[in-house]
Amino acid sequence: MDDLELGTRDKRGNWAPNAAALPAPIWQRPFSLRKVIAWLPSFFWPWNAFHLATALLWVFVLIPSWESLATLSIQNYLYLYGLNAVAIFAFFGVFELRYYIQRAQGTRFKYNAKFPADYPSDIFWFQSQNIDNFIRTVFVTVPLWTVVEFVMLWAYANSWAIWLPWGTHWAWLSFLILIAPAVHEVYFFFLHRLIHTPLLYKWVHSVHHNSINPSPWSSLSMHPGEGFPYMAEAWLHLLVPSNPLCAYFTLHSVGFGAINGHLGFEKFEIGGNAALDSHAYVHYLHHKYFEVNYGGDGLVPLDMLFGTWHDGSREADERMKERFREKRERMRRRARMSHPELGARITSFAGDSGGGESSESDAR
Repeated sequence: MDDLELGTRDKRGNWAPNAAALPAPIWQRPFSLRKVIAWLPSFFWPWNAFHLATALLWVFVLIPSWESLATLSIQNYLYLYGLNAVAIFAFFGVFELRYYIQRAQGTRFKYNAKFPADYPSDIFWFQSQNIDNFIRTVFVTVPLWTVVEFVMLWAYANSWAIWLPWGTHWAWLSFLILIAPAVHEVYFFFLHRLIHTPLLYKWVHSVHHNSINPSPWSSLSMHPGEGFPYMAEAWLHLLVPSNPLCAYFTLHSVGFGAINGHLGFEKFEIGGNAALDSHAYVHYLHHKYFEVNYGGDGLVPLDMLFGTWHDGSREADERMKERFREKRERMRRRARMSHPELGARITSFAGDSGGGESSESDAR
């Protein structure tokens, strides 16, 4: 496929789509029912369909018996952890192997033309983004994922959560699954804004943002203080009448689904002219610019509401830069009021969480 038919490449080799990122058609104006209907297949396929398929597999085939899950046993925890680790290794590993190790697609549709493995950095364990991200994923976030899952199953097994059967409550449970992606965007947006506050960014979220040029293993490379609340979204199902299948759909959407924003490619060529859309661009821009696109890719347009939406266009760049200028000016005014001798020295500062594209992005 010719990626230049759908985008442009700058002098550094970085690719960007021609079309600006848009929220879901339900929010676009003027409203078009035709666009909404045309968009629906991409809402379900392939990503949400995959998360539902894995949820079905876990609930009906792979998890231990409900009788054993009523007791908090180390054997069940280790089994579930092993299951999750193997699944993540296989799922993330397929993308990592084909597109980052074998580089079967080269840099076609790749936002940042550089591959992390080619640029060692002291900011990562063993100077390797891939090794660092792999270790943090498998030995930090996946164990926390399993804690959330373990407690969730324990609550259902002991009837401490309201477990509705599908036979009599199929309409409500189907509704829960349909709105789960929207609930995730709201949950993730506010959690994400919280961990971008200066103190939490410095000690927690900066671990994830070390990967300015993200790749598949960056998806769940997190500090425990981020990984646990991120995965704990699945516990929302313990607060409302729900079903383990619905809870697993949310759990797998945030676990397996974290890869969407970190794939680094717009499309994956899968044969002939067929390609798989990654839905990665909006979150890639967050890793590039730090203080934009805190939510998802526009299913619930909270970034538009709060003025932090970046669609990849030059106009969005200018709005972002103006916001940063206003932020610096507010900081100067506060500095002058509290420490007059320091106010004059503050000439350029965009906050602990970045404030624009980092110069490190050129090195990685």
